[in-house]
Amino acid sequence: MKIIKYLLFLFLIIFIAGSIYVATKDGEFTTESSRLVNAPAPMLFREVADLSNWKSWEAWSEKEGMIMDVSGNSSGQDASLTWQAENIRDGRIQNISVIPFSQIEQNLVMQTIIGEAEGRIHWTFTPEGDQTRVSWKLEGEQSFKDKLAFTVQDHDLAEVFQPIFEQSLENLEQNVIQKMEAYSINVDGVTQHGGGYYMFTTTASRMGEVSAKAASMIEQVRIFMQQNNISISGQPLIIYNQRDDSNGTTIFSTGVPTPSQVITPSGSEILSAYLEPQKVVKTTLKGHHKNSAEAWERTYRYIEDNNLMVNPQGQPFEIFITDPTQVENPALWVTEIYIPVE
Repeated sequence: MKIIKYLLFLFLIIFIAGSIYVATKDGEFTTESSRLVNAPAPMLFREVADLSNWKSWEAWSEKEGMIMDVSGNSSGQDASLTWQAENIRDGRIQNISVIPFSQIEQNLVMQTIIGEAEGRIHWTFTPEGDQTRVSWKLEGEQSFKDKLAFTVQDHDLAEVFQPIFEQSLENLEQNVIQKMEAYSINVDGVTQHGGGYYMFTTTASRMGEVSAKAASMIEQVRIFMQQNNISISGQPLIIYNQRDDSNGTTIFSTGVPTPSQVITPSGSEILSAYLEPQKVVKTTLKGHHKNSAEAWERTYRYIEDNNLMVNPQGQPFEIFITDPTQVENPALWVTEIYIPVE
């Protein structure tokens, strides 16, 4: 009998000591992962802030077999995402602070088999040159039950979340880049372009360098027009004075339309010219300018297939319907291509 009492007393001591150990164990946890992504911060921010996008890239639901649902507003402050799962019975992520293009704070609540667990999620989007560093951090404090459960497991809470965070960020990058790479080409056919006056500057270039050079040249023309109070009457364009696709070289002018002729001072790098009204084949490229070579090829093929003749006296040109400096997603850029025909 005494032996039983001693054993019960020993078990009691072990239980009390274990409880004290668990209770005094540091319950604070932090898990963080970051990734440098080749995409603009506004686009990455919108992908994360809109909770309806999470199903496309988060790695948690696949691991836990979760069923996610977004009801009401899917983005902005107070937007929330809920889920149900076998091991994690239900849970919720809610946006509690949204600072456009730079930070998002979210509240995380999970109902588990050992009780409710809470945490705070912090997202930051930091531009680094043409790339963006995306950081995802989860922090919180474990309850007594949480600490007790993880005391007898091989991994702590941070180690459980870390691979999920890293895989999710990798998926996020692939998903956003895939959206940026989307493009379409439509040959609209024969039409009449009305022409008009424009201010321009000219240079020679390799074909692959046209887009990069054109951006700074267009800005140069715009500044000149602003400084001289010259009105802008349309979208910027590139006129190919000479275009040698076989050798990949060109002499081109970047222009900004103006309502009427402008006389510029002698020796000015910015000049005025007139684009004659002419019959053209028009093609619309929606997407990054790097796809323009394919768009030009398809336009020339259309001309050949329809027994049309390129006008040797005409100069092909492009018009930038959207401003790439104002639209961060290249998939939404719109460029119109015009090739004069007889």
